[in-house]
Amino acid sequence: MYNASHDSYNYGHINGPHHTYPTHQKTHPIPMFNSTREELTNLLLAAKESQQLSFDQIAQDVGGSKEWIAAVLLGQQSMNADDAIRLTQVLHVDPYIANLLQRPPIRGSLDQTVPTDTLIYRFYEIMQVYGTTFKALINEMFGDGIMSSVNLEIGVDKKPDPEGERVVITLDGKFLPYEKW
Repeated sequence: MYNASHDSYNYGHINGPHHTYPTHQKTHPIPMFNSTREELTNLLLAAKESQQLSFDQIAQDVGGSKEWIAAVLLGQQSMNADDAIRLTQVLHVDPYIANLLQRPPIRGSLDQTVPTDTLIYRFYEIMQVYGTTFKALINEMFGDGIMSSVNLEIGVDKKPDPEGERVVITLDGKFLPYEKW
């Protein structure tokens, strides 16, 4: 885990492959973290916004994909120490946060009720309409089992189309068969 005693908060210029981050910028104050991961997420997203960085730009500087960085900031993935420290540097947040970013998250942060955000609701709707289709096809092609959400790669891309840009979502998960015991 990150040891704050080795850090003088003076990083000089924090250089990534695409950005130079001056250190004269003030770090965001760290809130009391005896409450929720949601507060940490809000702090990280506010820092991202104040730096005017995209998930892709952060990923280029920290390493990993834009999808993984988004999942980290949203509290659904953890980081190793080096990546966590680098993220705190890129976002100009208190280095102590690197410790929190290394903790295993509580995944599945959506409420049990139907989502009201229209984009998230569309994924819920897609699963309601096509979930049984996905299940039938996966079971027919692979057998009785599930697609891993642990051993999973995701991708979000744009595809040009004459009628308007299209969203391309890729879920690339390992098949896990149910086993006899």
